[in-house]
This record gives sequence, C-alpha cells and structure tokens, in this order.
Amino acid sequence: MKIAVYPGSFDPITNGHLDIVERSSEMFDTIIIAVFANPRKEPLLTVEERLDLIREVTRHLPNVQVDSFEGLLSDYARQRSAKVIIRGLRAVSDFEYEFQMSLMNKKLNPNVETIFMTSSSKNIYVSSTIIKEVSALGGAVSGLVPRAVENRLVEKFYHRKDGDNE
Repeated sequence: MKIAVYPGSFDPITNGHLDIVERSSEMFDTIIIAVFANPRKEPLLTVEERLDLIREVTRHLPNVQVDSFEGLLSDYARQRSAKVIIRGLRAVSDFEYEFQMSLMNKKLNPNVETIFMTSSSKNIYVSSTIIKEVSALGGAVSGLVPRAVENRLVEKFYHRKDGDNE
C-alpha cells in the first residue's frame, strides 16, 4: 500500500491545498494530511479547528486521513509507514527551502522520498497567510478557500471585532 503524508500548518486550509490533496489522492492509496502543531507559532485556528475543517472539506475523498503531529516529520512518516512526503510549490522561491527540507528528511529517514507538486495557476498566489490578512481586514476570500473555511474566518474575525478573543 502506498501511503503519502501531506504535512503543513493548514492555518487555514486553502483551495490551493485542497487542489494538491485531490490530485495526490489519485496517485496514492492513502494520503495523510498531517497538521503540524508548531509550539513556536501562534495560529489563528486551534489544531482541533484545523483538523475539523480539513475533515469536512475532504470528506469526498475516501482515501484521505487527517491527523496532527509534533516533532520531526521524518519520524512521523516512519510511524505512519509513509514512503512519500508531498510538498506543494507555488513559486520558484518556495523550492530552495523545500529542497533543503527534503534533503534533511531523507537524511533522517532514508526510506522516505519527497515529491513536489505545483499549485494550479488559479491558486498560485494563494497562501494561508494572505488569506488570514485579507480576512482580518474584512476582505472577501470567496473562491480562495472552501466555504466552510470562509465561514469560520468570518466567525473568527467577527468575534474579535466584538471583543471576543476566543
């Protein structure tokens, strides 16, 4: 069985991420979307919120699992018997960092390979950071994130403006 891990913060998941998931789900028996719980970052959405949203927007893909992890990705891939790490690229500038990470993961876990998938042209400029910034300023992100994510962002930023800092 060919198992691949698609790791990331997914804060929030975007249509660009979803495009990578849908395309890679046709190549592997199992795709594990692995939300990295990075203790050094202050995410907008909790790990549980991200997991719930990802499960909701991928429920049409029977071979996709959703999980979270801490620590080294190479160790997580080993624990889940994954032989492939999927990384999405938006621009050439993403490649240098991702290439270095793939070499380190290979050094730490020689049994894992990294594949790079480019974003579709309609999602090339979409990032979670940009989505959060636009949403925080009241801009529309419709068509850039799944509807469930859009609704959650409106809810998050609406509550913050009302003084409710969940």
